[in-house]
Amino acid sequence: MKFRHLLIFALFATFIVSCSKNKGDNFSFIPDAADTSGTGSATTPVTIPVGNDAPPTSGEDSNNFLGNPTPASTDVVVNKDDYLINQGYYVESYSSTRETPNWVCWHLDKTSIGGTKRSDAFAAYAGLPSAFFAVQSDSYNYATYGFDRGHDCPSADRTSSLTANKATFLMTNMIPQAPQNNQQTWGNLEDYIRTQVNSNGMEAYIIMGSYGTGGTGLYGTFSTIKYSKYTNEAVNVPSYVWKVAILIPSSTGDLSRITASSKIIAVNTPNINSINADWTQYITTVNAIEAASNASTGATAGQKINLFGALPADVKAALKAKTGDGK
Repeated sequence: MKFRHLLIFALFATFIVSCSKNKGDNFSFIPDAADTSGTGSATTPVTIPVGNDAPPTSGEDSNNFLGNPTPASTDVVVNKDDYLINQGYYVESYSSTRETPNWVCWHLDKTSIGGTKRSDAFAAYAGLPSAFFAVQSDSYNYATYGFDRGHDCPSADRTSSLTANKATFLMTNMIPQAPQNNQQTWGNLEDYIRTQVNSNGMEAYIIMGSYGTGGTGLYGTFSTIKYSKYTNEAVNVPSYVWKVAILIPSSTGDLSRITASSKIIAVNTPNINSINADWTQYITTVNAIEAASNASTGATAGQKINLFGALPADVKAALKAKTGDGK
């Protein structure tokens, strides 16, 4: 009878745990000791094929339609810390020194949001140059440092197919992010933008980035995450995480429809665990984000950014000076 009671309790506990994950994009990262393949243990590096549901490679609705924020390229020698990666479902600039993205940009419309469930297929990216270290799916060593593997392009922004969703779980799309920042503040912001797209007939051009060194996770403040299996490798922990989005009614002719009065979201949050869950407390301007990011110095400072390079000069200037909209 005692064994039977223990078995019932174990089954009940399993059910409770399976239902307790955050319904948002980034639920709490399980410590490595309890991880299963895909949610923490090292996996074979992969590349993700690009499906027909990916945004176009150029023109309107393309991921970097607003222009790349830096002069990123695939020249490994010149741009090892501003290395351009086009994953099809998003475009990014990657730093081999920071071992994180400088920025990631993507287009979001209703076709991007489907019924595919979160894959949790965390994996190293096999497409990096051989001179780069491929951050592993367990490199963040949560049990020691207490930072989530925070998505730049969110999992829930790419649910049109399993392939699309898996692309967001490449470690080149991740930063060490304080759990409360990731799961609450950032999760609420992501949910808000998706609601505007999925329920309010909008489409969005989104750019996310980070800068600086030193954030406060669950177990204290750290500048880098050193992974014991690779003693010479360290992932930079950013001090700030920012996001900019331009939202317009879903239609065609986007370049002419983006004007000085378009809805813009500009948010810059400290990468700390004591952060306010209300993202509107961190609304700012694109100019302020650029100034703060570009003022950071040192080997892990990040690249100098200049957003909206593809927009007409007057529209660009007006939107960058405009305080971001709230809810």
